[in-house]
Order: sequence, then structure tokens, then C-alpha cells
Amino acid sequence: MWIRSTMAYRFSFAMTLFANFATTAFDFVVILLMFSHVRGLGGFSFAEVAFLYGTSCTAFGLADLALGQVSRLGRRVRDGTVDLLLLRPAPVLAQVAADKFALRRIGRTAQGLIVLIWSLALLDIAWTPAKLLLLPLMVLTGALIFGAVMVAGAAFQFWAQDGAEVVNAFTYGGNTLLQYPPSVFAQDLVRGVVYGVPLAFVNWVPALYVLGRDLPAGLPSWAAFCPPLVAALCWVPAGLAWRVGLRSYRSTGS
Repeated sequence: MWIRSTMAYRFSFAMTLFANFATTAFDFVVILLMFSHVRGLGGFSFAEVAFLYGTSCTAFGLADLALGQVSRLGRRVRDGTVDLLLLRPAPVLAQVAADKFALRRIGRTAQGLIVLIWSLALLDIAWTPAKLLLLPLMVLTGALIFGAVMVAGAAFQFWAQDGAEVVNAFTYGGNTLLQYPPSVFAQDLVRGVVYGVPLAFVNWVPALYVLGRDLPAGLPSWAAFCPPLVAALCWVPAGLAWRVGLRSYRSTGS
């Protein structure tokens, strides 16, 4: 329904799509400006950083397109409109994700995909069947990992009611973090996104394997093929948190 209503005004949609594309592209402009003054960043070339940017941005764009609306849940908890969702014969999470579905967010995905393809043209990678398989796999599983964090953050809002910015620190902040090589960050932070909130498995771990570099935080090379397992492990606590949060909902009392 939301897609049909959006496409009813095609020029307006085209303008908002372009605005979304251009706004997210400024993140990459920062990298371009940075490399106009330096030859490398943390031992990584421009093409390698562009590869990290493209994989992270594309994965996050897919997750944001499908589940970005769950960040609005806190507002529904505060005004009690979650009650309406509970009355409908459809999963609440699906309803929250589809609420005011913003098709313009595909601009972020397209922008990240363009940078990813460009970086692949610049890089000289010794391709193997394993690396070819890992490339689309890291984007899809990266989107699943980001999606699990979004759902867990939405569940947190059943209690916090106004915790969207806390969640954004892990989603939007995590996306920005993964656009740069792990060598520029403190090792405690790198270990935190490897063994704590495993955002490193979105692109750092598999991407460094594709680039022929050592994996972060002392991980073995076979860990590059673990993102699907990590994504599944992330969705288990995220799903449980969602169920517990939904069952704890008590409306507004008004």
C-alpha cells in the first residue's frame, strides 16, 4: 500500500530518492577528500577503503530498507498505538516494519552498490571460488546482522520508550565504523565489535579475507565464512527480546 501511494507521485518520489542518494553519498565524499591528502589510511589503499565502504553501506541499506521503520516503535509505545497493531491478524513486527514504508531508502543501497562495483574494478584481487561466494554472502548476511540489531533495539524501546538514539549508535554508528579499516581504531573497540556486538562480521572479517589481509582481533582465516552463523546467533536473542518486550507492553493507561 505504501509503495503504491509513493509511486502515485513519481516526480516527488524521484526527487526524494535522489535526495537520499545524494545525502548518503556525502559519507563517501569525506573519504575522497581524505585520500586527496593522503595515500593510505591505516595501511589500506583508497580502493580497499572503498571496498569496505561499499560492502557496509550496501548491507546497511538493505537492512534499513526492510526494517528501518522499527526505530519508530518508541513513539507508538508512548502514544499507545501499538494496541492497534495487536488487534490485526498479522505479526506485529511485520506491521511495524511495513508502517510508512520508505521506498526512497533504496537510494542508500544503490549508492553503496555503485561504490562497491567501482572498488572491485580498481582492486587487483586473486579471485577464488571461495572469495566469489563470499562477496554476495557478506552483503546479505551483513544486512541480517544489522537487521537483528535493529529488532533488538526496537524491543529495547518497549521499556525505554525513547531510546531510538541509543539504537542508532549501534546501527548508523556501526555502519560508519565499518566503512573504515579496523587498523585505525583502538584494539579494545575492534575486539568489542568482534566478540561483543559482532558487527565486524558484517564486512570487516569477510572483506579482509577477500583482500588477502589478516583478520581483526586475532581471528583465524576460517572465521571469514562464519557470518551466516553469526547472523543466526544474532537473531536468536533479538527474537527473544522482541517477544519479551511485546509481552511486557501495557499500553499507556489512558
